[in-house]
Amino acid sequence: MYNNTKYTGNDMPTGYVRVIHTVPDAPNVDIYANDKLIINNLAYGDYTDYLSIPEGRYKISLYVAGTKNSPVLANMLTVNKNSILTVAAVGNLSDIGLLAIADTNGIRKPGKAMIRFLHLSPNAPAVDITLPDGTVVFSNIAFKHITNYTDVIPMNYTLQVRAAGTSNVVLTVPDVNLTADKYYTVYAIGLLGEKPELDALLLLDGENNMNDM
Repeated sequence: MYNNTKYTGNDMPTGYVRVIHTVPDAPNVDIYANDKLIINNLAYGDYTDYLSIPEGRYKISLYVAGTKNSPVLANMLTVNKNSILTVAAVGNLSDIGLLAIADTNGIRKPGKAMIRFLHLSPNAPAVDITLPDGTVVFSNIAFKHITNYTDVIPMNYTLQVRAAGTSNVVLTVPDVNLTADKYYTVYAIGLLGEKPELDALLLLDGENNMNDM
């Protein structure tokens, strides 16, 4: 995880935002909100802690780290009071975009873990997420699509990413250790058959990941 100084605002109502860099051919980036540097030198595959940011509408600009000439991306982001967002830089450098994802949905089943999957590999086909015995957890997830959370028994899992509708395993994800009463997202990143290789990140979502704020 990348650690960064939290956004310093006034005592306005706030939302919470973390950022993840999943663009496989993009350099490290500095990230500005309304021309204020909030994250510096974020590398591919890294993500920040949640940042406490006053509610409002922000121009989010990404620059090659250490520069501030022409942004590689500029997009608008709305942060609402008490919202909890992950903002992902997605795609390839030639068509880079931002994807804002709401973390947690308020629905919690006591004693269960909540998990979902987000497909952010720009050259991979639609995929199914299964257990090694073929049990399907999520099906037919296309690039930039995210599933709903589903509740599962808290334990250590091995997950397989398969080309949708087939038994072709393109990635095995071991040691997916899920704890009761917590929300998780599995992010598929990287490139199928190219460098950087297809990989998965397991992130803990929402208010149960804000203890340091």
